Amino acid sequence: MLKKVVLLALPGVAPFEFGVVCEVFGIDRSDSGGPLFDFTIATATPGPVRTSLGFDMMIEQDLSVAADADLIAVPAHAIESVDEAFLEVIRAAEARGAWVLSVCSGAFALAQAGILNGRRSTTHWMHADRLAAQFPGTTVDADVLYVEDRKVVTSAGTAAGIDAALHIVRKELGAAVTNVIARRMVVPPQRDGGQAQYIDFPIAENCSDSFAAVTDWMLGNLGEDLTIDQLARKALMSSRTFARRFRADMGTTPAAWLNRQRIIRAQHLLERTERSLESIAADTGFGAAAVMRHHFLKVLQTTPTAYRRAFGERVAS
Repeated sequence: MLKKVVLLALPGVAPFEFGVVCEVFGIDRSDSGGPLFDFTIATATPGPVRTSLGFDMMIEQDLSVAADADLIAVPAHAIESVDEAFLEVIRAAEARGAWVLSVCSGAFALAQAGILNGRRSTTHWMHADRLAAQFPGTTVDADVLYVEDRKVVTSAGTAAGIDAALHIVRKELGAAVTNVIARRMVVPPQRDGGQAQYIDFPIAENCSDSFAAVTDWMLGNLGEDLTIDQLARKALMSSRTFARRFRADMGTTPAAWLNRQRIIRAQHLLERTERSLESIAADTGFGAAAVMRHHFLKVLQTTPTAYRRAFGERVAS
């Protein structure tokens, strides 16, 4: 059972992600039916630890307190080489079957320790490509809030750490206990890890001049039924050459690129207008709200209605 939790304070630690772990595991909520964890903060050399915002935190405990922890938590930190002492703690926790949790760039410490090899993982979308490039032994999913793979839990940025931490509590202590913590924190008791991070994917800045004009035209005509043959004629190429060179330059197929731009446009309209789903679907080239819903579920793992509820502005009537 989850009782002892040790939070690692690494140099360059991010205060918010550090605070997320403290908030979930470091507060006594037994008066309202919640848990009381044996919670400790530890670092390699006790004393001041400089945060990413430039102030110091005084940490009194060394890493020896982590030897029997049920959970080792690693918050976001400076993405450089991590002290071997921290890596040994992480490896030992994984080897004895304890939970290991990272928040945001904390995944890099787990990867340096080697425990992400052969596992799925995630991190903040801004760091995902770097994590995948530096540590090819892990399969990085940049589109989700958190991933659990055999008691190693990695999460995306900021608030996704709350979701990941509550996921561990739910697995160990059940939904009722998790609801107590969530209610006190005023957060949803459960957001599925597969929910998308809601990332904008802007147009690739490094596309060649040969595609600049055609991609601009595509963006200006998202509502139209655009075919490869039509796009190829705009680019003054054969259809086969256009498809091959577009993929080489843009890193994806014309259809996939166009679909992503339609989703981005639909997100923008859902956030900033009160137009109907059918109107937005027609304007963005999906044709019908049901088709747009299908693509939102496939790419963002949410529906247009849920997306608008979460991110839409209140438009004055």
